[in-house]
Amino acid sequence: MKSPDQTASNIVPIRPDVPLTRTQRKIIEAKNAIYFQPQPDSDELTYSARELVQPTLPHQTPRGNPPEWYRANGNYTLSIRPGYKTDPKTGKRVCIGYPYGNVPRLLLFWLTTEAIRTHNRRLELGGSLAGFMKQLGLDPKRGGRWSDRTRLYNQTERLFNASISFEYTGENRRQWLNMEVTSQGEMWWDFKQPDQTDLFTSWVELGEPFYEALIAHPVPLDMRALQALKSSSLALDLYAWLSYRHHRISQTKKPVFVSWKQLQQQFGADYKDVKGFKRFAKIALRKVLAVYSHIKVEEVGPE
Repeated sequence: MKSPDQTASNIVPIRPDVPLTRTQRKIIEAKNAIYFQPQPDSDELTYSARELVQPTLPHQTPRGNPPEWYRANGNYTLSIRPGYKTDPKTGKRVCIGYPYGNVPRLLLFWLTTEAIRTHNRRLELGGSLAGFMKQLGLDPKRGGRWSDRTRLYNQTERLFNASISFEYTGENRRQWLNMEVTSQGEMWWDFKQPDQTDLFTSWVELGEPFYEALIAHPVPLDMRALQALKSSSLALDLYAWLSYRHHRISQTKKPVFVSWKQLQQQFGADYKDVKGFKRFAKIALRKVLAVYSHIKVEEVGPE
């Protein structure tokens, strides 16, 4: 069976009287822009770390807040441990929680890109929250419980205080790297007044091993595609992974077969079974292939 049609028409309403959603408009705009200009401009070029393209972050907050969350891909394992902070109301140490969903992925793309651009572990986040949010493609104006501002506040705290480990286990070798995402930082933003320019600039300093991992083998990505796919963490994962695999396949000129079970282990540990993951992955894949249309993907074998 062939993969879903690699055109934007596959993810937009067939009836002309049905208005397009914001995501559908962005996908169509990105598809057209990339079609007419396949190579992104310098300000549209962004990166992901190779180690974060294979196993990925949680899509949802891990149930029960375990002491460690991990995802394995063959011999390669990514594990995350949450950070802790002092509760100003009680004075007690509390677990901050795990970074999950699309916002920490957008943050990691930004961190990797800035680390490569500046060749510096210390990264300036800017003098206003609104300015930083626009760099990530988030909307600083919308309020509410699930606003971009609220989610960014929550996820920056979770990601910047987390520890990440990469581990490789072979027949006669085990290799590991334990890292803090950031070693220090200062945040001066007012999340209730995102347009306010702060007297002091917010900044973070990446942990040295984490910084070295980010810049060692960067995977180039197109910000136009990220902005079109940013509402789906699974679509962001699949886009980054396909970009990485496409580069490798273009060198060998040999097709690669990946089973749905392998994809679930790599991207869908949050899903109950392969069937459930496959249903959501196909929806996300249609969006990715609508934007990233020069990639050729075919589903073979029975359903």
